[in-house]
Amino acid sequence: MPPFTVLHVCMGNICRSPMAERLLTLAVGQRLARHDLDPGRAEELLYSHSAGTGGWHAGEEMNPPAARQVTTRGGAVTGFAARKLRSDHIDAADLVLTATADQQEYVVALRPDAAARTFVLGEFGRLLTALDRDGLPSAEATPDAVYARGMAVVEAANVARQGTSLLPSDDLDDPWGRGDQCFSRVADEIEETIHPLAAILLP
Repeated sequence: MPPFTVLHVCMGNICRSPMAERLLTLAVGQRLARHDLDPGRAEELLYSHSAGTGGWHAGEEMNPPAARQVTTRGGAVTGFAARKLRSDHIDAADLVLTATADQQEYVVALRPDAAARTFVLGEFGRLLTALDRDGLPSAEATPDAVYARGMAVVEAANVARQGTSLLPSDDLDDPWGRGDQCFSRVADEIEETIHPLAAILLP
């Protein structure tokens, strides 16, 4: 039940998925502010968290260039600690967004019943652009309304992808060990999906 829960997955959980985690929370807060509502209520409406398919960075802070992308865009990095993906993380998620197709396969292999709610981030962004919003539940800034709308979006996206194929461009490059310019590009690509998602949840 509410809040609508989004789990972001990458490999190490110190670069791509933490950026997606914190930038989605920021985007929801920005939508609230547009409606003259308290952006601090974002986590009441949507719980955005992350994990990695590898466990070697467990307990570490966000990679510094990833953290810089979050903070320069207005987000917060406090309290973050990397963790290894577990099956209970998947079970509790209403939507799972993976950085790559390989990680999507990993999630579904771990929890086959999560296949209908697990997407590669870029794939989900493409599906959102074609989504018919008229059939979605009413949009209100309440936990119940955002939850209902989010669940309907996931169901509609899963139906829309039937018979389609993933594109190589759906994957996010791994910026680990690369410069700020690469991290900036990856953060931009993350926002190309999470900003439309926030806008659908809170028009």
